[in-house]
Amino acid sequence: MSARLKALRAKLAGRELDALLVSNLVNVRWLTGFTGSNAAAVVGTAAPRFVTDFRYLTQSAAQLDPVWEREIATDLLIRVVDGLPGGPLKLGFDDAHLTVKQHAQLEKLLADRDAELVPAGGVVEALRAVKDDAEIAKIRAAARVADEAFEEVVGGGIVGRTERDVALDLEVAMRRRGAEGASFPPIVAAGEHGALPHAVPRDVPIPAGTLVVIDWGAQLDGYASDCTRTVATGELDPRDRAIYATVLVAQQAALAAVRAGPTGRDVDAVARAIIDESGHAEHFGHGLGHGVGMEVHEGPRLSKQGKDPLAAGNIVTVEPGIYVPGAVGVRIEDLVAVTADGHEVLNSLPKTLRTVH
Repeated sequence: MSARLKALRAKLAGRELDALLVSNLVNVRWLTGFTGSNAAAVVGTAAPRFVTDFRYLTQSAAQLDPVWEREIATDLLIRVVDGLPGGPLKLGFDDAHLTVKQHAQLEKLLADRDAELVPAGGVVEALRAVKDDAEIAKIRAAARVADEAFEEVVGGGIVGRTERDVALDLEVAMRRRGAEGASFPPIVAAGEHGALPHAVPRDVPIPAGTLVVIDWGAQLDGYASDCTRTVATGELDPRDRAIYATVLVAQQAALAAVRAGPTGRDVDAVARAIIDESGHAEHFGHGLGHGVGMEVHEGPRLSKQGKDPLAAGNIVTVEPGIYVPGAVGVRIEDLVAVTADGHEVLNSLPKTLRTVH
């Protein structure tokens, strides 16, 4: 039995659950390796079960370990319930992902059985937050693909090109290097547009003499990367240079604080104190970072709400920013693996202010 199955069973025992229905496809993939678009898994004290439809009969056979009992059904939930053991049963379900309609169907299917539905959202996600060496290697590879794409596209020049064109070019460059796609729609935002943390690239040419925020990532072999660099396109207003310098100091200080033990809130506070002292407290409104893995946003959180201690195997972003409405935006972001004795930055791109044309 895989280490993931053992760890999940231990979690279920701690919650006194007889079984867990895993319906979120990302969690299903993490547990089983299955990459199709329709599946559910049931994990408990009995043999683990996997249910999908006829389209994936052959694919599931190729992707799943023989420990999984594979079942083919037209209606997955009916098959899930039909295969549950008799007697009193506490069935956990992912309340963060199961729809209201699916929950109602489950209740109806279980109405004549001695079974209790127990919300258990986050059980698998908590395990996913701590990556093993193979997962870290995949994320490191995704970061490398993204870095290479950035050098190709931005190194080739961006002044006069539209934000949207540069964003599309980044995605194509990552795909050429083997990525399944971008891990999120790339952000390219010049000048005052960069003051929007989640700016949507426009069909507007990038001018000379401004700052450009570029936030992008690759999805490779099921895992995501995430990185942000802010570049100059010529001589800058001294205000903009000062803001960049402040964000860089905050980012480097927060990176130095990343290790096993401190909470996400502790690390967030390091960067936030520097930006607050610079007079830009109201211009840094988002959290310092977030976990990255099979999804580009997952646990743990580096923010004022991040109460959980960081652990070796966590992969997090460290991305402070200053956003002055109507004027300028700066964000600098690295992807970082928490290790037993500190951390490893998975990006290779320098952070000294770079001028591109």
